[in-house]
Amino acid sequence: MAEKRNETFTVTDRRLFTADGELRQETSEQQAGSTAPTPAAVSQPAAGPEKAPAPEPPQGPSVAEQKVQADAYRDSSAEMDRQVEAAGQSAKDLEITFERFLASLYMTGMLQLGLMREQGGPPQLDLIGARQTIDSLSLLAEKTKGNLTSVEQN
Repeated sequence: MAEKRNETFTVTDRRLFTADGELRQETSEQQAGSTAPTPAAVSQPAAGPEKAPAPEPPQGPSVAEQKVQADAYRDSSAEMDRQVEAAGQSAKDLEITFERFLASLYMTGMLQLGLMREQGGPPQLDLIGARQTIDSLSLLAEKTKGNLTSVEQN
């Protein structure tokens, strides 16, 4: 037979306000001296369901952290260039250009449409990804109109 346990638990209502919108007395006593918001500081909706406040976006890196990251990127890029040069290739030939960037998007779109595939593998179809890639190319065409060289335009 299953053993019956006598467990108890307590439910504590931690809401700050009553159903009428008044500050609960228990809450104000429990949080006296804490950093709880005062009734005047808490905005109440006029009517309808309560909505949780939007979370604050995470803080970005400080200026000093950004500088450290940029320096680390520059150092690692220089090291990769040294390794490429040591292998007998020119690091200049591997730099990203506008044409290479567009070619990369083009190839990505072809893969997403299933028009290209890994050798021996089945084509992979990603219509949503393909649509986003094509939209990106259209956006670039629109935003760079009149600012491209003839080679870049082609």
